[in-house]
Amino acid sequence: MSKFAHITKIHPCFNEKIHDKVGRIHLPVALKCNIACKFCRRSIGKEACEQRPGVARAILKPEDVESYLKRMLDKYPNIKVVGIAGPGDSLFNKETFETLKIIDEKFPNLIKCISTNGLLLPKYYKTLADLNVKTVTVTVNAINPEILKEIVERVYYNKKIYKGIEGAEILIKNQLEGIRKAYDEDLIIKINTVLIPEINKEHVVEIAKELKDYAYIQNIIPLIPLYKMKNYRPPTCEELKKVREEAEKYLPQFRACAQCRADAVGLIKEKEELKNYFKEQNKELDVFEIKHFSH
Repeated sequence: MSKFAHITKIHPCFNEKIHDKVGRIHLPVALKCNIACKFCRRSIGKEACEQRPGVARAILKPEDVESYLKRMLDKYPNIKVVGIAGPGDSLFNKETFETLKIIDEKFPNLIKCISTNGLLLPKYYKTLADLNVKTVTVTVNAINPEILKEIVERVYYNKKIYKGIEGAEILIKNQLEGIRKAYDEDLIIKINTVLIPEINKEHVVEIAKELKDYAYIQNIIPLIPLYKMKNYRPPTCEELKKVREEAEKYLPQFRACAQCRADAVGLIKEKEELKNYFKEQNKELDVFEIKHFSH
């Protein structure tokens, strides 16, 4: 995959050696989510002080993206990557595509990146390529539906809710199909996998085996015990190390993930720039009451 080197060498989520050199910005425009992971709790608003995925100070509207990006690029000239990573699923929100179009037109030199659960990737992989998105991170926590049903409670697809095995089968099928199609469009794929020792510890290596011909890298991250998994334990350092070593036989491993917020700015550290932006623009924070399914 040397043909991707010009992108991956300056993307801090693909190259851990440049965390202190190259910045990124996450635009929290994607509110809604179409699956219910048992470990996921989205937090938006003034109480959203945690440093983890699914957290944002506010929801940024597409019409505010250009002015916000200009300000951040002036303040952080080391930003080379612009991403959409929630706080919901990027592909389940029309605002994602509106935002990507704005970036493509107004900021063509920035590397565009999205994160997704992959449920809608077979539908939108070509759209992403046409919008000059370069990197796609897909969260794949299991490729066995018996295991995935213990992690994902519900799946909302084609205006219907699917639970248990049925939902898990739909999600896995679409993830694998979408990843292969995105790869064929020369999108660079990173696989995020949440390591939940009591559920998928012995299974994670199977994900690496399955996707070794399509993914560029895998990022195995420890469970943050939240929501319906608040009583589950995170992996020990030794467990995480061992699973990564096993998976690395099939896929290169990324070992420096900071599990960033959906509104992260700058180098790999968190800043509440969105709050300051809205304050100086004399705008109200655009905070929504959210439910786990907000479609």
